[in-house]
Amino acid sequence: MKFKGTVIKYGDNVDTDVIIPARYLNTIDKKELASHCMEDLDTTFTQRVKPGDIMVAGENFGCGSSREHAPIAIKESGISLVIAKSFARIFYRNSINIGLAIVECPEAAEAIEEGHTVEADLDNGILLDQTTGKSFHTAPFPPFIQTIITNGGLIESIKKGAVK
Repeated sequence: MKFKGTVIKYGDNVDTDVIIPARYLNTIDKKELASHCMEDLDTTFTQRVKPGDIMVAGENFGCGSSREHAPIAIKESGISLVIAKSFARIFYRNSINIGLAIVECPEAAEAIEEGHTVEADLDNGILLDQTTGKSFHTAPFPPFIQTIITNGGLIESIKKGAVK
């Protein structure tokens, strides 16, 4: 799995309530969720994000309630990959379940800045900040996780017979 995009960066403890505020949880429309992604933290996010962009964050990204709406909103907004120092465990699993690529790499999350161009080769565990030339290493996803993300999530993988 390879990704390349411009970075949108956030800090520590970004919780699911600011990723997608609770007042929008009455819909399952993915585009509607995406249109409100990050609005309580960053009112410019939906105007700035472009398909393929990469989100970088600090520690404990996705903390708070266990809503799947949060990674859905991020993915549907156009973000292809989230790199963070650490993720809340339930957010991590929800992201895999809906097919959002995420990777923990504290060194990369610290060094990569807003607006940088990042290339990620998750098959080999390499993150490259093309703006600075610095590369970072992370554990590649196991093949079954790669399959789930490539297929667009767990349910799609099951429908395709790719996982059991």
